[in-house]
Amino acid sequence: MFSINSLLRPNISRLTPYSSARDEYKGREGIFLDANENPIGSPLGDTYNRYPDPLQVELKNKIAEIKNVHPAKIFLGNGSDEPIDILIRMLCTPASDAILIAPPTYGMYEVSAHINDAKVIQVPLTQDYQLDVEAMLNAVTPHTKIIFLCSPNNPTGNCMDNNDIEAILKNFSGLVVIDEAYTDFAPEKSLLPKLGQYPNMVILQTFSKAWGLAGLRLGMAFASEDIIQVMNKVKPPYNINSLTQKIAQEVLNHSDKKNEMVNIILRERSFLKTALEQLMVVDKVFPSDANFLLVKMKFHAKKIYNYLIAKKIITRDRSNVILCENSLRITVGTHEENQSLISALQEYIS
Repeated sequence: MFSINSLLRPNISRLTPYSSARDEYKGREGIFLDANENPIGSPLGDTYNRYPDPLQVELKNKIAEIKNVHPAKIFLGNGSDEPIDILIRMLCTPASDAILIAPPTYGMYEVSAHINDAKVIQVPLTQDYQLDVEAMLNAVTPHTKIIFLCSPNNPTGNCMDNNDIEAILKNFSGLVVIDEAYTDFAPEKSLLPKLGQYPNMVILQTFSKAWGLAGLRLGMAFASEDIIQVMNKVKPPYNINSLTQKIAQEVLNHSDKKNEMVNIILRERSFLKTALEQLMVVDKVFPSDANFLLVKMKFHAKKIYNYLIAKKIITRDRSNVILCENSLRITVGTHEENQSLISALQEYIS
């Protein structure tokens, strides 16, 4: 039987969390003389002089309705990077414990591990960018606390096979974190509906991509109540500011607009893929379940990247990433932006 308590660092198990003023009194009316706030207001009025809800209750209730998940199973962070960092801090004893990743993948798993002095075990994806389940499970050691999986994967764009993910969930005694930042572009492949089946599963999603709120830095983690309780114990007391909570609640009233934008991006992704495949400089456009394409060039990806920079067209050079040699990662833009990219590449002379 999985128990998050058996994985926690001893100091986290013993930790008494900081109790903020808004934890002790959750009411919204009264004379607030408890938190040393400015009682007059701010230069912008009286909107932002009070501390935000530390547990984002109203926002979580709205997310819960849309995601069909109990609010107690939701953690909100400063982007997805905050829950990634918190989970490593919760479980990985510095200079002893490890995480496991499957490169090429999102770079912050490794960066966060290094910041926390956790070891990083790497088991590359297969040539078709899928999980090597047997190799991953064989690489697990008694000190492996977390496996990070990105699906749809960044930078390759494809979803991992859900059967492979579930095989890892069933055969690994630690935490399996599935980063679904791009899931709105492939919603049928999300494992969120199976959250209750796997007590060792954490799913990350975000408002940065399909919802168009990258500037607000708001990420979501979904997990068992036991895991969420520990995450709330470790996080800073007011990690999500009032403005972010307010705007996120407003944007959740416009799921139809989000879906419309997703459909436009998917149409543009198809247009861009077809147009890129017709270019002389392109060797292969990989299948994508995200809002970007991994594009392997026939030659000189770095030169093409710099050429595009000179044209004020910014892509990501992934040539130095394992299994992504000579490749650029290209975000799907507006139709006009995509046409400008294609025109620039048509003019490119190696």
